[in-house]
Amino acid sequence: MSLVHSIACIVLVITRGDFSSFLQESSTNTSSDLIIATMEWLGQAKINFHNSKTPISLQKLDGSSSTLREVCEESTPPCYLNPLLFNGHIQTMWTAKKSEGPPVYYKRKVFNSEDPEYEGTFAVDFVTSKYPEEDETLPPRTTYLSDKEFETLPSEDTRPMLVALHGLSGGSHEIYLRHCLAPLIDASEERRWEACVVNARGCANHKMTSGILFNARATWDCRQTVKWLRKTFPNRPLYGIGFSLGANIMTNVISPFLCLF
Repeated sequence: MSLVHSIACIVLVITRGDFSSFLQESSTNTSSDLIIATMEWLGQAKINFHNSKTPISLQKLDGSSSTLREVCEESTPPCYLNPLLFNGHIQTMWTAKKSEGPPVYYKRKVFNSEDPEYEGTFAVDFVTSKYPEEDETLPPRTTYLSDKEFETLPSEDTRPMLVALHGLSGGSHEIYLRHCLAPLIDASEERRWEACVVNARGCANHKMTSGILFNARATWDCRQTVKWLRKTFPNRPLYGIGFSLGANIMTNVISPFLCLF
C-alpha cells in the first residue's frame, strides 16, 4: 500500500448549516456582534476527511496508537471563510494585498546536483532563529550559510523535520508557506519542529546554472535533499508538505521512493 494512498485528504465543503439555531444564538447579541456572527455563519465550512480503508497507524507520545485521519481530525480547527472572498481567485488576490505574514528566517545552502542527467545547482533554505544580517540578492530574511555554519548543522536530535515544496514560481518567502511553518517552528521547546524549503531551480532568487528547469516530475532535487537530511540528521523523523505544483512533486517523490521516508 502506497503512503500516498494512506494519507488523509482534507476537503472543505461550504455548507449553510442550521440557520434556526444561528438565529437563536444571535438574538441576544448587539448589532456589531450580530454582524460578526452573520459573517461567521455565512462563511462557516464543513470539513470532511477521506482516507484509505487501511490508514497508517501512528504511535503517540503517551504510547497510545492512532491513525493519520484521527490526528488530522484532532488537530484541524473549525473553518470560517470570509464570505466576501467567495471564490479561489479572489482569495488568491487577497493574499497579495494583506499583511506580510509571520516573519520566518532562513539560511540558504546551494547544493550541486549529484545526478549527471540533471546537472546544475539548487537552493535549500533552512529555517533558523532571527538574525540581523541582510542579503539584498536574496528574498527577505534570507542569507547564505557560511562554511562554518554548514559544518555545525549535523545533529543527533530527534526533532521532527518538515521538508516543504512551494507552488509554481514561488519560494520559501511565500506568505502561504510561512503561515504553515510559523506555528511549528514557534512552538514550545519540546514541541518545536525543524524545517527546510527546497526551492525549485531559478526560483527565490537562485541563479540558473544549467538548462534543467522543473515540472511536476522534477523530483531529483527533493530526493537528493531527503538523502542528505537522512545522513545529516539520522534521528529526525521526516515529514513532507507541498503546495500546488509542489504537492505534485512531493507525491511523485513519495510514491516510487517510499524507502527514503
